[in-house]
Amino acid sequence: MKTSAWKLMRVLIADDQKSVGISLAEMVGLCHHQVVEVVSTGMEAIQAYDRHRPDVVLMDYRMPKLNGITACRYILAKDPQARVILISGWSAPVEPEASGATAILAKPVALPMLDAALTAAMQPKKQKDPPAVVVDATPLGAVGSSEPEGGSQ
Repeated sequence: MKTSAWKLMRVLIADDQKSVGISLAEMVGLCHHQVVEVVSTGMEAIQAYDRHRPDVVLMDYRMPKLNGITACRYILAKDPQARVILISGWSAPVEPEASGATAILAKPVALPMLDAALTAAMQPKKQKDPPAVVVDATPLGAVGSSEPEGGSQ
């Protein structure tokens, strides 16, 4: 149940796997938030951030050409109040303090963990607080993997 402090968030999604981006968009909708755009590269995420100025960016850590952490740093350099949640299929993709991200979610992403991370992302930012690290292996309602689209055959 959402409290009176709850508000609709505008969310930008960046993931190079189209099916994961679509699934994340559906999950964001189930969390009662609005997806402003789904993009597939870090560069597109930076450009889409400038266009939409979303409340939260939900971004894959590992993407070709410009990865999520580099895109996160670019976005934060332009807007230090930006909220970025990184998603990774790797166990320890980066030290959280180095990323600037609000949270790091493990793939597959479970709906309750995504909802909690989105809610936490809207809390006022405090200086020098390290980002939260959210790790969950719950498969219920989970989407995404670190495998390339089409799987290994």
